[in-house]
Amino acid sequence: MSIINPSGKEIFSVTTEFCGRPLTLEVNRVGFRTTGSVLVRYGDTVVLGSAQVSSRPVQMDYFPLSIDYEEKFYAAGKISGSRFIKREGRPSDEAVLIGRLIDRPIRPLFPKGYRQEVQVVATVLSMDPDFRPDVIAMIAASSALMLTGTPFDGPVSGLRVGRVNGEFKAFLTQEEREKSDLDLVVAGIESGITMVEAGAKEVSEDVIVDAMAWAHQMMQPAITLQRELAEKVAPAPQEYTLILPDESIQQTVDEWAKGKFGEKLRRPYPERNEMISQIRAEFHEAMAEKLGMDEEEYNEVRGDYDEAFTLALHKDVRQGIVAEQVRPDGRQLTEIRPLSSEVGFLPRAHGSSLFTRGVTQGMNIVTLAPLSYSQLVDTMEVNDGERRYMHHYNAPGYTVGEVKRMGSPGRREIGHGYLAERALLPVLPAEEDFPYAIRSVTEIMSQNGSTSMAATCSSCLALMDAGVPLSAPVSGIAMGLMMDGDTPYVLSDIADAEDFAGDMDFKVTGTAKGITALQMDMKVHGLPVAVLRQAIEQSKAGRAHILQHMLSVLATPRDQLSPYAPRIEKIKIDPDKIGAVIGKGGETINKITSETGAEVDIKEDGLITIASPNGESIEKALNWIKSLVEEPEVGKVYKGKVVSIKDFGAFVNILPGVDGMVHISKLAEGRVNKVTDVVKEGQSVRVKITGIDERGKINLTMIGL
Repeated sequence: MSIINPSGKEIFSVTTEFCGRPLTLEVNRVGFRTTGSVLVRYGDTVVLGSAQVSSRPVQMDYFPLSIDYEEKFYAAGKISGSRFIKREGRPSDEAVLIGRLIDRPIRPLFPKGYRQEVQVVATVLSMDPDFRPDVIAMIAASSALMLTGTPFDGPVSGLRVGRVNGEFKAFLTQEEREKSDLDLVVAGIESGITMVEAGAKEVSEDVIVDAMAWAHQMMQPAITLQRELAEKVAPAPQEYTLILPDESIQQTVDEWAKGKFGEKLRRPYPERNEMISQIRAEFHEAMAEKLGMDEEEYNEVRGDYDEAFTLALHKDVRQGIVAEQVRPDGRQLTEIRPLSSEVGFLPRAHGSSLFTRGVTQGMNIVTLAPLSYSQLVDTMEVNDGERRYMHHYNAPGYTVGEVKRMGSPGRREIGHGYLAERALLPVLPAEEDFPYAIRSVTEIMSQNGSTSMAATCSSCLALMDAGVPLSAPVSGIAMGLMMDGDTPYVLSDIADAEDFAGDMDFKVTGTAKGITALQMDMKVHGLPVAVLRQAIEQSKAGRAHILQHMLSVLATPRDQLSPYAPRIEKIKIDPDKIGAVIGKGGETINKITSETGAEVDIKEDGLITIASPNGESIEKALNWIKSLVEEPEVGKVYKGKVVSIKDFGAFVNILPGVDGMVHISKLAEGRVNKVTDVVKEGQSVRVKITGIDERGKINLTMIGL
C-alpha cells in the first residue's frame, strides 16, 4: 500500500548496502515546497538534504551557490554546553568546515556560466554516535540536487576513511579514530575523484594513494543509489541560459592579444603582474576606441571585455605549459619560487617568524598559555573535548592589493587555518611533556598563491622559535595540474595565474618521514587515481626543498622559552586524590591560588599544571599540592605538628589527613619520664618514618633529628 503525502505525492525510498549498513534515500515525506529534498538514513543517522533553485538567473559574475551544514544538538540528545546560549546560533568552525567539505566536490559539477541561485542545506536530524555524519550529509546534499532538474553533473558521494592495524576502514568509531594513523575524506563521481581532505600521522604517499583508490571503489553503491532515486522521481529538466562570454568579443580579444602575451610576459611575478596591469589598461583604451565609445558608454560593456581578456590570459598560461613546459614566470614545472625566512623578529612575542615564497608572505606569531586557556569545543557531536592547539589565519584585502571591509573570518580563512592546524598536530608534544595551550596566528602579508602552505611553514618556524619541542619539522607545498586531453602536466608550487588557469589545486604537508595533512580540489569533473599519484609523488621533492630552507633558518626548537612566556610546572597525581586538592566546594584550590598567586589547572586524568611568571609562586603551589597528595614513605623526614599527647607517646600530623606516632622512647636520646618534657601539643617537630605496619599504622622517631 503506497503512502501519499499532503501534497498528493507518493512517499517512497530506495535502499542499498553501503560499507556494511543499509543506506536509504527517501522522498516526499518532508520538504513539500523545496525544489528537491531527500531524507537519508544510515544506521541511526538521519540527514535532510534540501535544495532550492531560483526561477531566473541573477545578475552576478559568478555562480551563486551556497551550501550549508546545519548542526542540531537535539540530533545527539544534547543541549548546548554554553551557559548563556542554548539555541543553535552561528555555525561552529567544525560546521563551517563540513559545509566547505560538501561544497568543494559539488561546485565544479555545474556548467560554466550557470547563474541560477542555488541553496543547499544539509540538516542533521539524528546522529548515530558510532560515526561522524559528514559524508552522509554530503550524500544528502547531492541527492537533493539530483532531484532539482538543474544541469548538475552528479551524483557525488563521499567516504571518510581511517587505517587501523594497517587496514582501511570507513565509518570509524571514536575509539577506532584515536587508533587510526589516517583521517581521509574522499569525494567523487562515478568516473573519478573530485575532492580529497586528510590529516595523517606521517604516513607515506603510497598509503594515501591506496586509500583514495579504496574509498573511490567503496563509494560506488551510494552513487548508483542516487541515480536510481533520480530515475524514479524523474524531475523535469530546468530551463536555463548559460551566461557565457560573447564569442565575437572573445575572438576580438584573442586577435588583439596576439604578440602581446606569451614569452613577453614570462617574468617574475611582481614584474609580470605590473606588466599585465599595464597591458590591461592599454587593452581597454584600444577597445573603447575600436567601438567608438566614450568612457561612460564603454563602462557598460567593460565587464564583458575584461572577462574575455582574463580568459585570453588563462589560455596563454595553459599554452606555455602544455606546448613548452614553461610557466608564466619562466619557471620549469618542478621549480620552486625563491624562498626567504626569518624568526624571532617580534621582541615581545613568545615565538615569531616571517616566511616568504615569491610574492606570497606569511607572518606567524605563537602565544603560550596554561592549559586552562584551551578552547572548549561545543558541537552536537558527543566527544567535543578541547582544542589545546589553535591556528588562526587572517588575510585582509590589502594582501591582494584591494580595498575590502574588515570583518570576522569567512569560510576561506577558517578552512586555511584548519589545514595549517592539522599539518602541525601530529608533531606537537603531548600535554604531559609540554603542558601549554598554544595559539598560532598567521597574518598573511602578501598573496600570490598557496597562502595556506605559507601559513603551515611560518607556523612551524614560529613554534620552534617559541621553544615548542616538535617531534619533527613540517613543510607544505601547493601543486597544480593542467590536463591536455589525457596528458597531465603537474606543477610544483603554483602561483595565482596557474591556479586560476589550471585544473587542480592540491596542497600537501608533511615531515621528512611522511604526510601530515592534505587537501585536493579538482576543477575538472573527476580525475583518475593515477594522475593524483603523480601529483603526490612530485610533491615530495618540493616539500623536501622547502623543508631544507626552513632548517637552514632554524634547525631545531629553541632550548629556552621566551622570557615573556609563562612558566609552567606539572605534577601527575592519583586521580582519586583530585578531591583532596580541590577541597570542599573548591576551598583548598582557591586558597592555593590566592595565597601563591599561581594558576592551577587540574585534568581528570590527574595531570596538574601550575603556571606563573614568578618561579617562587610555582614552587610554593607545587609543594602545597605535593603535601596534599603525597603518600607516606619509610625513611623520609617530615616537618609535622603535634596533634595529640598520650602517656606512651605523641601523635604528629605529617601530611594532610595522615598522622603517625612517636613512642616515648623515640622522642629523644636517653630516658624520657614524661612526653610533655620534650614536646607540647601544637608544636612543630621534625620526624622520620621508621615503619608502616600492615594496618597502615605509621611509626615515627625524633632521635637524631
